[in-house]
Order: sequence, then C-alpha cells, then structure tokens
Amino acid sequence: MVNSAVNEALSRESVWFEKFRYEDAERQFHEILAKGSTGPASCSVVAEIMKARDQIKNSLAAVEDLPSSGSAIPSNVTNRLQQLEQENKDLKKVTDDLRSLVLSLESRVKSLESSKPGSVVQASKPTAPLPTKAPAKADDDDDDDVDLFGSDEEDEDAERIKQERVAAYAAKKSTKPALIAKSNIILDVKPWDDETDMAEMERRVREITSDGLLWGTSKLVPLAYGIKKLQISTVVEDDKVSVDWLTETIQEIEDLVQSVDIAAFNKI
Repeated sequence: MVNSAVNEALSRESVWFEKFRYEDAERQFHEILAKGSTGPASCSVVAEIMKARDQIKNSLAAVEDLPSSGSAIPSNVTNRLQQLEQENKDLKKVTDDLRSLVLSLESRVKSLESSKPGSVVQASKPTAPLPTKAPAKADDDDDDDVDLFGSDEEDEDAERIKQERVAAYAAKKSTKPALIAKSNIILDVKPWDDETDMAEMERRVREITSDGLLWGTSKLVPLAYGIKKLQISTVVEDDKVSVDWLTETIQEIEDLVQSVDIAAFNKI
C-alpha cells in the first residue's frame, strides 16, 4: 500500500521530467547577460525560475503529505527524496543568485541610461566658429606698380648673370683633378723547386717598372717539401698598367719563376 502511494506521488512530481525548462531558463539568462539587455526577456527568465521553484515545492509537499505507515520506506526512495531536497536547496541558491544578478544589471542599465542624455547634449553642443583671418590687402596697388616696359632689360640682366655663373662653374670643374682609378694586387710567385734563389727572384721581379706601377712589401710563404713562394704586393693605375701584362712579364723570368697567381685584387 505504501509503495503504491509513494510511486503515485513520484509519478506526479515533475522535477526530473521538466529539467530542460530549468536549463533553458538558465541558458536564456546567460544570453541576456552576454547581450547586456534587461528588457522583457529578463522578466520571462525570472518567471520561469519562480515557476520551477513552485513546482518543486508542490512535488515535495505531495511526498510529505503521504499517509504514514508502520512499514519502512525503501532506501532508494529515501535517497531520492534526499537528493530532491538537496537539489531544491541548490536550485534555490542559484535562483537567488540569478535574481541578484538581474537586479544589479537592471540598476546598472538604468544608471547608464540616466547618464546618456547629458553626454548626448554635450556632444551635440555646437562648436564655436573658428575666427577667420582678416582679408588680405587688395592687390590693386600691385597692379599699379607693374612696369610693362622694363621687362626686357631685367631678362637681359638675368641671362647675363646665368651665363657668368655657368662659365665660372665650368672653369672650376676643369681645374679639379680627375679621379685616378687604382688597384691593390697581391701576387703569388712560385719557384721551380727548393733550390731556387728567392732573393734573386724578388730582385728581378722588382726590376719590372712602368708608369703607374708601384711595388710594395713582400714575404716568403711556405708551400710544401721545403718550397716557399714569393708573395708580393703592388699598386697599379688601372688606365696605365694591365694585370695580364704584369703577370706575363713576371712569367718571362723562366729560369726562376714557374707560375704567377693573383692572391688578392682590391679597388682603391
């Protein structure tokens, strides 16, 4: 008898069957918070929450009004009732929090709406016109000073001054020394073997002279098996001395020189 009464009461309660309403109401509330609106939609959310609370209260009251009996209530029913009570408390807390948030949001929107008219009026206040400059003096006096008959003489003087300046610039440019292109070259002069007289090789290389050729420092650099090469630097004027001519002239010293290589070539 008790089991049938409990089952009948549980069949009438709508907490679990209408859980989607509570989830929809909560989702609508969060959407309203995201959009920043507190219009009729927020009122409908509060109404849905209040309706859900009333339904929970009615279902719990129907369970509590069941006739008492000496037989024990099943443990699963007791556990379910306890869960319902706990969910009711949690839902009450959530609804209270939602209500406080809605009220605070309404007050905030009202404060913002009350502050808007002043800013609009301030923005719509016309700005004072900028002071305009005084009109420039009429150009009638300038027209009176125009000399229609003296323009030819002024043109002749200007042309003469221009010709004098061009002639002075040409004379200055002609006296300026022309830039001479030079190159710094380092040559590697290799002997035939380790018995070659390197001092004699350097002396005969330096005997090569030409206009625009200037010999620099030299040193002996080891190659292999006791053989050393002569590394000598020179500065040449590009227009007067050809690099090919210089290397061929050094290679003409056939009894001492095996080959000539260009180790470095830099423009100065």
